[in-house]
Amino acid sequence: MIQVLVMAKAPVPGRVKTRLCPPCTPEEAAAIADAALADTLATVGRVPLVRRTLVLDGSFPVPRGWSSVPQRGAGLGERLAHAFADTSLPGVPALLIGMDTPQLTESLVRQAAEALAGARAVLGPARDGGWWALGLHAADDAGVLPGVPMSTPDTGALTLAALRGRGLRPAVLPSLRDVDTAADAVEVAALCPAAGRFPHAVARFLPVATTGAPS
Repeated sequence: MIQVLVMAKAPVPGRVKTRLCPPCTPEEAAAIADAALADTLATVGRVPLVRRTLVLDGSFPVPRGWSSVPQRGAGLGERLAHAFADTSLPGVPALLIGMDTPQLTESLVRQAAEALAGARAVLGPARDGGWWALGLHAADDAGVLPGVPMSTPDTGALTLAALRGRGLRPAVLPSLRDVDTAADAVEVAALCPAAGRFPHAVARFLPVATTGAPS
């Protein structure tokens, strides 16, 4: 059994999904980010886990059944390392995911848990060269993350190399597409359950990108 950490930024206009602007306004981009986070939390909430923790930058209502810790650190690598350290449970591996992959499924979470049962680490690569998930048995292993350049086309490969430098042999999870641009949002929305909040938000706020014609 594992715990899951969701690394999230409060969906405040002007602070999230800024690469969606334009075509979105800051308020619309924040609504899309809010929907992505809500769907991610809902999916994780349906999987039996030891603990669910929202690792939060800003203020956001914590769902029932979740705990919350603030993000801390000067850069993303430090914040990721502190997320593992601040939530560590003896003998319980942690799987950290972000809020940019609302197409996440219960099956993928279970697959990560199964992989962590046989490996000291797992890594889920993102198609932009980063990663969408990192699972570790020991929080100390996250100490390599501050030294990895983040948000670059090589972040995933460099993270993998840093973990291997500690003697780990991470199991690799399926690759997912992050939501950064309008094109990303449209492609990912098509992979989400129709009842989810994210595809509805994308259809509402990105109608031109969704239909290919003015609404």
